[in-house]
Amino acid sequence: MPDTYLIGEIGQNHNGSVDLAKLLIDKAVQPVKDELFNLNLKPWNAVKLTKRDLSEELSASAMNRPYDSPHSFGRTYGAHREKLELNDEQHLELFNYSKSKGLDFVETLCAIGCLNMLKLFTPDRLKVASRDLTNLPLLNAMAETNIPMIISTGMGGVEEIDDALEVITRHHKKVSILHCLSQYPSEYKNINLNSIHFLKDRYPEFEIGYSDHSIGIAIPLAAVAMGATTIEKHITLDRTMKGTDQAGSLAPDGMRRMVRDIRNLELAFGSKKKESNEAVQGARIKLERSIATKCNVTKGETLMEKHIHLLSPGDGLKWSEKNQLLGKKAKQDIQADEIIYLDMLQ
Repeated sequence: MPDTYLIGEIGQNHNGSVDLAKLLIDKAVQPVKDELFNLNLKPWNAVKLTKRDLSEELSASAMNRPYDSPHSFGRTYGAHREKLELNDEQHLELFNYSKSKGLDFVETLCAIGCLNMLKLFTPDRLKVASRDLTNLPLLNAMAETNIPMIISTGMGGVEEIDDALEVITRHHKKVSILHCLSQYPSEYKNINLNSIHFLKDRYPEFEIGYSDHSIGIAIPLAAVAMGATTIEKHITLDRTMKGTDQAGSLAPDGMRRMVRDIRNLELAFGSKKKESNEAVQGARIKLERSIATKCNVTKGETLMEKHIHLLSPGDGLKWSEKNQLLGKKAKQDIQADEIIYLDMLQ
Protein backbone atom coordinates (compact mmCIF):
# COMPACT_ATOMS: atom_id res chain seq x y z
CA MET A 1 0.00 0.00 0.00
CA PRO A 2 1.40 3.46 -0.88
CA ASP A 3 1.96 6.07 1.78
CA THR A 4 -1.05 8.08 2.85
CA TYR A 5 -0.71 11.64 1.57
CA LEU A 6 -0.77 13.73 4.76
CA ILE A 7 -1.58 17.42 4.42
CA GLY A 8 -0.98 19.72 7.35
CA GLU A 9 -3.53 22.48 6.87
CA ILE A 10 -2.04 25.75 8.03
CA GLY A 11 -4.96 27.56 6.43
CA GLN A 12 -4.87 30.88 8.23
CA ASN A 13 -3.44 29.60 11.50
CA HIS A 14 -0.43 31.74 10.62
CA ASN A 15 -2.49 34.69 11.95
CA GLY A 16 -1.15 36.88 9.16
CA SER A 17 2.52 36.14 9.91
CA VAL A 18 4.95 34.58 7.42
CA ASP A 19 7.32 33.78 10.28
CA LEU A 20 4.57 31.90 12.13
CA ALA A 21 3.78 29.94 8.97
CA LYS A 22 7.45 29.02 8.61
CA LEU A 23 7.52 27.72 12.18
CA LEU A 24 4.56 25.47 11.34
CA ILE A 25 6.35 24.22 8.24
CA ASP A 26 9.36 23.43 10.43
CA LYS A 27 7.11 21.36 12.70
CA ALA A 28 5.69 19.44 9.74
CA VAL A 29 9.15 18.28 8.63
CA GLN A 30 10.45 17.28 12.04
CA PRO A 31 11.54 13.60 12.15
CA VAL A 32 8.92 11.20 13.41
CA LYS A 33 10.29 8.20 15.26
CA ASP A 34 8.70 5.11 16.72
CA GLU A 35 10.73 4.68 19.88
CA LEU A 36 9.49 1.15 20.62
CA PHE A 37 10.85 -0.35 17.40
CA ASN A 38 13.44 2.35 16.66
CA LEU A 39 11.87 3.23 13.32
CA ASN A 40 12.28 6.52 11.48
CA LEU A 41 8.91 7.24 9.88
CA LYS A 42 7.97 9.48 6.97
CA PRO A 43 6.68 12.88 8.15
CA TRP A 44 3.89 14.99 6.64
CA ASN A 45 3.83 15.08 2.85
CA ALA A 46 2.51 18.61 2.39
CA VAL A 47 1.34 21.81 3.99
CA LYS A 48 -1.63 23.82 2.76
CA LEU A 49 -2.39 27.52 2.82
CA THR A 50 -5.55 29.39 1.90
CA LYS A 51 -5.82 32.42 -0.39
CA ARG A 52 -8.88 34.63 -0.54
CA ASP A 53 -9.66 37.53 -2.84
CA LEU A 54 -11.57 39.86 -0.52
CA SER A 55 -13.25 41.58 -3.47
CA GLU A 56 -14.92 38.23 -4.20
CA GLU A 57 -15.46 37.10 -0.62
CA LEU A 58 -18.62 38.46 1.02
CA SER A 59 -21.34 41.01 0.41
CA ALA A 60 -20.49 44.60 1.31
CA SER A 61 -22.78 44.53 4.33
CA ALA A 62 -21.21 41.29 5.58
CA MET A 63 -17.70 42.67 5.16
CA ASN A 64 -18.65 45.83 7.06
CA ARG A 65 -20.39 43.99 9.87
CA PRO A 66 -18.83 44.60 13.28
CA TYR A 67 -16.87 41.55 14.35
CA ASP A 68 -16.85 41.40 18.12
CA SER A 69 -15.19 38.08 18.96
CA PRO A 70 -12.24 36.90 21.06
CA HIS A 71 -10.79 35.67 17.78
CA SER A 72 -11.25 38.94 15.87
CA PHE A 73 -8.24 40.57 14.23
CA GLY A 74 -10.20 43.64 13.16
CA ARG A 75 -13.16 45.86 14.07
CA THR A 76 -15.23 44.59 11.14
CA TYR A 77 -15.30 41.16 9.56
CA GLY A 78 -13.65 42.59 6.45
CA ALA A 79 -10.83 44.09 8.51
CA HIS A 80 -10.47 40.75 10.29
CA ARG A 81 -10.17 38.89 7.01
CA GLU A 82 -7.72 41.41 5.60
CA LYS A 83 -5.41 41.00 8.60
CA LEU A 84 -5.27 37.24 8.02
CA GLU A 85 -4.44 37.46 4.32
CA LEU A 86 -0.92 36.96 3.02
CA ASN A 87 -0.17 38.51 -0.36
CA ASP A 88 0.97 36.58 -3.43
CA GLU A 89 4.65 37.27 -2.81
CA GLN A 90 4.35 35.96 0.75
CA HIS A 91 2.70 32.79 -0.55
CA LEU A 92 5.61 32.45 -2.98
CA GLU A 93 8.05 32.82 -0.08
CA LEU A 94 6.27 30.06 1.84
CA PHE A 95 6.10 27.88 -1.28
CA ASN A 96 9.86 28.16 -1.70
CA TYR A 97 10.42 27.54 2.00
CA SER A 98 8.25 24.41 1.96
CA LYS A 99 9.93 23.03 -1.14
CA SER A 100 13.37 23.65 0.39
CA LYS A 101 12.26 21.47 3.30
CA GLY A 102 11.04 18.66 1.03
CA LEU A 103 7.33 19.33 1.50
CA ASP A 104 4.68 19.62 -1.18
CA PHE A 105 2.73 22.87 -1.18
CA VAL A 106 -1.04 22.89 -1.59
CA GLU A 107 -3.12 26.02 -2.08
CA THR A 108 -6.81 26.48 -1.41
CA LEU A 109 -7.97 29.18 -3.80
CA CYS A 110 -11.28 30.79 -2.88
CA ALA A 111 -11.87 32.97 -5.93
CA ILE A 112 -10.94 33.22 -9.60
CA GLY A 113 -8.91 36.32 -8.77
CA CYS A 114 -6.64 34.20 -6.59
CA LEU A 115 -5.35 32.41 -9.68
CA ASN A 116 -3.13 35.45 -10.34
CA MET A 117 -0.82 33.85 -7.77
CA LEU A 118 -0.02 31.11 -10.28
CA LYS A 119 2.00 33.61 -12.32
CA LEU A 120 4.58 33.39 -9.54
CA PHE A 121 4.67 29.65 -8.82
CA THR A 122 2.86 26.37 -9.41
CA PRO A 123 1.53 24.60 -6.31
CA ASP A 124 1.72 20.81 -6.26
CA ARG A 125 -2.06 20.65 -5.87
CA LEU A 126 -4.99 23.05 -5.83
CA LYS A 127 -7.65 22.57 -3.18
CA VAL A 128 -11.33 23.37 -3.52
CA ALA A 129 -12.85 24.19 -0.14
CA SER A 130 -16.19 22.60 0.75
CA ARG A 131 -17.86 26.01 0.49
CA ASP A 132 -16.82 26.21 -3.17
CA LEU A 133 -17.84 22.72 -4.29
CA THR A 134 -20.77 24.35 -6.12
CA ASN A 135 -18.69 27.30 -7.39
CA LEU A 136 -18.48 25.84 -10.87
CA PRO A 137 -16.87 28.90 -12.53
CA LEU A 138 -14.04 28.71 -9.99
CA LEU A 139 -13.66 24.95 -10.49
CA ASN A 140 -13.48 25.44 -14.23
CA ALA A 141 -10.80 28.12 -13.92
CA MET A 142 -8.76 25.97 -11.55
CA ALA A 143 -9.08 22.89 -13.75
CA GLU A 144 -7.89 24.85 -16.78
CA THR A 145 -4.49 25.14 -15.11
CA ASN A 146 -4.09 21.33 -15.36
CA ILE A 147 -2.72 21.29 -11.80
CA PRO A 148 -3.91 18.23 -9.81
CA MET A 149 -6.94 19.11 -7.71
CA ILE A 150 -8.41 18.12 -4.37
CA ILE A 151 -12.11 18.70 -3.77
CA SER A 152 -13.56 18.72 -0.28
CA THR A 153 -17.18 17.61 0.07
CA GLY A 154 -18.08 18.78 3.57
CA MET A 155 -21.18 20.65 2.43
CA GLY A 156 -22.27 18.53 -0.51
CA GLY A 157 -23.64 15.20 -1.62
CA VAL A 158 -23.58 13.13 -4.80
CA GLU A 159 -25.27 15.73 -7.00
CA GLU A 160 -22.78 18.43 -6.08
CA ILE A 161 -19.81 16.06 -6.49
CA ASP A 162 -21.04 14.88 -9.88
CA ASP A 163 -21.51 18.46 -11.09
CA ALA A 164 -18.02 19.40 -9.88
CA LEU A 165 -16.39 16.40 -11.54
CA GLU A 166 -18.24 17.04 -14.78
CA VAL A 167 -16.65 20.50 -14.94
CA ILE A 168 -13.15 19.47 -13.81
CA THR A 169 -12.86 16.38 -16.01
CA ARG A 170 -13.40 18.44 -19.15
CA HIS A 171 -9.78 19.43 -18.54
CA HIS A 172 -8.17 16.57 -16.60
CA LYS A 173 -8.87 13.68 -14.24
CA LYS A 174 -6.17 14.36 -11.66
CA VAL A 175 -8.67 14.70 -8.83
CA SER A 176 -8.80 13.55 -5.21
CA ILE A 177 -12.19 13.59 -3.49
CA LEU A 178 -12.16 14.15 0.27
CA HIS A 179 -15.02 13.08 2.47
CA CYS A 180 -15.52 15.84 5.02
CA LEU A 181 -17.97 17.27 7.53
CA SER A 182 -18.04 21.06 7.72
CA GLN A 183 -18.91 21.16 11.39
CA TYR A 184 -16.28 22.70 13.66
CA PRO A 185 -15.53 20.67 15.70
CA SER A 186 -17.25 17.68 14.11
CA GLU A 187 -19.53 15.60 16.32
CA TYR A 188 -18.66 11.95 15.91
CA LYS A 189 -22.29 10.95 15.30
CA ASN A 190 -22.31 13.15 12.18
CA ILE A 191 -19.00 12.13 10.58
CA ASN A 192 -20.21 8.96 8.80
CA LEU A 193 -16.88 7.47 7.83
CA ASN A 194 -18.69 4.84 5.78
CA SER A 195 -18.99 7.59 3.17
CA ILE A 196 -15.39 6.68 2.31
CA HIS A 197 -16.52 3.22 1.19
CA PHE A 198 -19.40 4.79 -0.74
CA LEU A 199 -17.12 7.25 -2.52
CA LYS A 200 -14.58 4.53 -3.38
CA ASP A 201 -17.35 2.43 -4.93
CA ARG A 202 -19.00 5.31 -6.80
CA TYR A 203 -15.83 7.03 -8.04
CA PRO A 204 -13.28 4.21 -8.50
CA GLU A 205 -11.22 6.24 -10.97
CA PHE A 206 -10.39 8.89 -8.37
CA GLU A 207 -8.38 8.94 -5.15
CA ILE A 208 -10.61 9.12 -2.07
CA GLY A 209 -9.48 10.76 1.15
CA TYR A 210 -10.73 12.50 4.27
CA SER A 211 -10.50 16.05 5.58
CA ASP A 212 -10.95 16.00 9.34
CA HIS A 213 -12.47 18.55 11.70
CA SER A 214 -12.84 16.28 14.72
CA ILE A 215 -10.84 16.68 17.90
CA GLY A 216 -7.86 14.35 18.26
CA ILE A 217 -6.38 11.75 15.91
CA ALA A 218 -8.68 8.72 16.21
CA ILE A 219 -10.94 9.58 13.27
CA PRO A 220 -8.12 10.18 10.73
CA LEU A 221 -6.61 6.82 11.75
CA ALA A 222 -9.95 5.09 11.22
CA ALA A 223 -10.30 6.83 7.84
CA VAL A 224 -6.94 5.43 6.70
CA ALA A 225 -8.01 1.98 7.87
CA MET A 226 -11.13 2.37 5.71
CA GLY A 227 -9.11 3.19 2.62
CA ALA A 228 -8.58 6.96 2.65
CA THR A 229 -5.41 7.72 0.68
CA THR A 230 -5.24 11.41 1.65
CA ILE A 231 -5.69 12.90 5.12
CA GLU A 232 -5.98 16.64 5.71
CA LYS A 233 -5.82 18.02 9.25
CA HIS A 234 -5.48 21.54 10.67
CA ILE A 235 -2.17 22.18 12.43
CA THR A 236 -1.08 24.90 14.86
CA LEU A 237 1.77 25.83 17.14
CA ASP A 238 -0.54 26.23 20.13
CA ARG A 239 -4.21 25.31 20.39
CA THR A 240 -4.81 28.19 22.82
CA MET A 241 -3.68 30.83 20.31
CA LYS A 242 -6.07 33.45 19.01
CA GLY A 243 -7.87 32.30 15.88
CA THR A 244 -11.05 30.38 15.10
CA ASP A 245 -9.29 27.23 13.84
CA GLN A 246 -6.59 26.97 16.51
CA ALA A 247 -8.54 25.04 19.16
CA GLY A 248 -9.59 22.34 16.69
CA SER A 249 -6.12 21.88 15.22
CA LEU A 250 -3.26 19.55 16.10
CA ALA A 251 -0.45 21.09 18.11
CA PRO A 252 3.09 19.78 17.48
CA ASP A 253 2.79 16.75 19.76
CA GLY A 254 -0.52 15.79 18.15
CA MET A 255 1.03 16.30 14.71
CA ARG A 256 3.80 13.87 15.62
CA ARG A 257 1.46 11.29 17.13
CA MET A 258 -0.94 11.29 14.18
CA VAL A 259 1.88 10.82 11.67
CA ARG A 260 3.50 8.12 13.81
CA ASP A 261 0.26 6.18 14.18
CA ILE A 262 -0.76 6.46 10.52
CA ARG A 263 2.68 5.40 9.28
CA ASN A 264 2.66 2.43 11.67
CA LEU A 265 -0.85 1.58 10.52
CA GLU A 266 0.40 1.52 6.92
CA LEU A 267 3.10 -0.96 7.96
CA ALA A 268 0.46 -3.07 9.69
CA PHE A 269 -1.78 -3.46 6.61
CA GLY A 270 0.38 -6.12 4.96
CA SER A 271 -1.23 -8.14 2.16
CA LYS A 272 -4.47 -10.01 1.61
CA LYS A 273 -3.41 -13.42 2.88
CA LYS A 274 -3.22 -15.35 6.15
CA GLU A 275 -0.16 -17.37 7.00
CA SER A 276 2.30 -17.82 9.82
CA ASN A 277 4.85 -15.03 9.94
CA GLU A 278 8.54 -15.59 10.57
CA ALA A 279 8.33 -12.93 13.26
CA VAL A 280 6.30 -15.28 15.47
CA GLN A 281 8.63 -18.28 15.15
CA GLY A 282 10.25 -17.68 18.53
CA ALA A 283 6.84 -17.37 20.20
CA ARG A 284 5.63 -20.56 18.47
CA ILE A 285 8.51 -22.61 19.78
CA LYS A 286 8.13 -21.18 23.26
CA LEU A 287 4.35 -21.24 23.60
CA GLU A 288 2.74 -23.69 21.17
CA ARG A 289 2.07 -27.23 22.34
CA SER A 290 3.71 -30.49 21.30
CA ILE A 291 2.84 -34.12 21.99
CA ALA A 292 4.21 -35.14 25.38
CA THR A 293 3.99 -38.15 27.69
CA LYS A 294 1.04 -38.19 30.05
CA CYS A 295 2.70 -40.84 32.21
CA ASN A 296 6.01 -42.69 32.43
CA VAL A 297 6.70 -44.75 29.30
CA THR A 298 9.21 -47.58 29.63
CA LYS A 299 11.71 -48.74 27.02
CA GLY A 300 10.03 -51.12 24.53
CA GLU A 301 6.51 -49.99 25.45
CA THR A 302 4.19 -49.32 22.51
CA LEU A 303 2.95 -45.77 22.49
CA MET A 304 -0.84 -45.42 22.64
CA GLU A 305 -3.16 -42.40 22.73
CA LYS A 306 -3.74 -42.91 26.44
CA HIS A 307 -0.03 -42.21 26.98
CA ILE A 308 -0.01 -38.71 25.42
CA HIS A 309 -1.25 -35.15 25.89
CA LEU A 310 -0.04 -31.67 24.88
CA LEU A 311 2.55 -29.45 26.56
CA SER A 312 4.85 -26.58 25.63
CA PRO A 313 7.39 -25.94 24.13
CA GLY A 314 6.19 -26.24 20.54
CA ASP A 315 9.27 -27.79 18.96
CA GLY A 316 7.82 -31.30 18.79
CA LEU A 317 4.96 -32.90 16.86
CA LYS A 318 1.47 -31.41 16.81
CA TRP A 319 -1.70 -33.36 17.65
CA SER A 320 -2.50 -33.56 13.93
CA GLU A 321 0.78 -35.52 13.56
CA LYS A 322 0.10 -38.04 16.34
CA ASN A 323 -0.06 -40.95 13.87
CA GLN A 324 3.69 -40.57 13.43
CA LEU A 325 4.04 -41.63 17.08
CA LEU A 326 1.20 -44.01 17.87
CA GLY A 327 2.03 -47.71 17.53
CA LYS A 328 5.78 -47.15 17.78
CA LYS A 329 7.92 -48.46 20.60
CA ALA A 330 10.02 -46.37 22.91
CA LYS A 331 13.81 -46.68 22.44
CA GLN A 332 14.33 -45.50 26.02
CA ASP A 333 12.49 -44.74 29.19
CA ILE A 334 10.58 -41.45 28.86
CA GLN A 335 9.51 -39.62 31.98
CA ALA A 336 5.99 -38.26 32.33
CA ASP A 337 5.35 -34.76 31.02
CA GLU A 338 8.22 -34.68 28.56
CA ILE A 339 8.03 -33.83 24.86
CA ILE A 340 8.25 -36.93 22.66
CA TYR A 341 10.64 -36.59 19.72
CA LEU A 342 10.84 -39.06 16.84
CA ASP A 343 14.38 -40.10 17.74
CA MET A 344 13.03 -41.49 21.05
CA LEU A 345 10.99 -44.11 19.13
CA GLN A 346 11.69 -47.09 16.93
